[in-house]
Amino acid sequence: MNRSGFLSFLSSLLVIVIGLLFGLIVLIVSNAEQAFPAARTIATFGFSSMRRVGDVMLHGTPIILTGLSVAFAFKTGLFNIGASGQFMFGGFVAIYIGVEATFLPPWLRILTCIVAAALAGAIWGAIPGLLKAYRNVHEVISSIMTNYIGMFIVVYLIQSFVFDQGRGTSTRLPTESTLPRLGFQNIFREPFFATYRESHVNLGIVLAIAIAILVYVILEKTTFGYELKACGFNPDAAKYAGINQKRSIVFSMMISGALAGTAGALNFMVDTGLSMGVVETLAMEGFTGISVAFLGMNHPIGIIFSGLFVSYIKLGGAQLQPHFSIEMVETVLAIIIYFCAFVFVVKSMLGRGLSKFGRKDKQEGGGAV
Repeated sequence: MNRSGFLSFLSSLLVIVIGLLFGLIVLIVSNAEQAFPAARTIATFGFSSMRRVGDVMLHGTPIILTGLSVAFAFKTGLFNIGASGQFMFGGFVAIYIGVEATFLPPWLRILTCIVAAALAGAIWGAIPGLLKAYRNVHEVISSIMTNYIGMFIVVYLIQSFVFDQGRGTSTRLPTESTLPRLGFQNIFREPFFATYRESHVNLGIVLAIAIAILVYVILEKTTFGYELKACGFNPDAAKYAGINQKRSIVFSMMISGALAGTAGALNFMVDTGLSMGVVETLAMEGFTGISVAFLGMNHPIGIIFSGLFVSYIKLGGAQLQPHFSIEMVETVLAIIIYFCAFVFVVKSMLGRGLSKFGRKDKQEGGGAV
């Protein structure tokens, strides 16, 4: 491991520890008697059985992809804060096709849901990309606006096309439109010999890992990825080299949006009956993806592990009731997760500290000679 890799790993580890410590302080202030048992639950629950390990992977799937969405844009010099709206569009499109396209064979319907969701996310991501490329509108401002516009449009579309009057949500996907479990239910269950209490982890986690590897290859091993990164790191040099900067910006935001749209599809294509609520609230997966990306140091492979870690602590935190109110639980989890966003600050501080220590060591060594 080189120096940069070591600093990245150490920085990620430190922000996790700091976040957990601050979360513990909040728990102590709220309920001192139950604080340490609660902290132990957060730290161990996800590994307490094979079923829960599967649940960590199930809930980690969409935030791995939203983390990849944020990281892809960031690697190319852009900040896609619109992953939430792109996620919601992808989720709606997947649900609509899964419910309405019953004439398609199940395998083709599932594939269509995922591809269409990715296209929906790409189209919605293209809007801030086009505004950035041709009108120099900062992508943070435009993507915040498209988040809210997308949210209201999705609510309207659900009510118009796939609304379940009895439940007040979108229609549930039929089983034939959900992702296959690939036999994972025989591994991730509790207890091992039982046929019940199985995790619903499915093909989604395999796709998320495969997509992360694909993103790594695109960014690090292809000319296309080099051009996208070059426009982000040094636009003037990229322009001098003949790279079409406007096209690169639009493509980057489209790919970022496609990743978030795919996250929306995989989030709802589960056989647990999950559906989209008709509420004017942004999907938190898009914002959690920011911390996931930063904790993974914007490295596609690192994001796999950071996404699973965030899913792990959220699963443990969900077990803290009734000793802690839901508001307090959400506060603690938010503290832990959003401390992860400071990983670059910690890395910078560690880098400066190690450089200073190295210079001092050289000076002392030179004096001794």
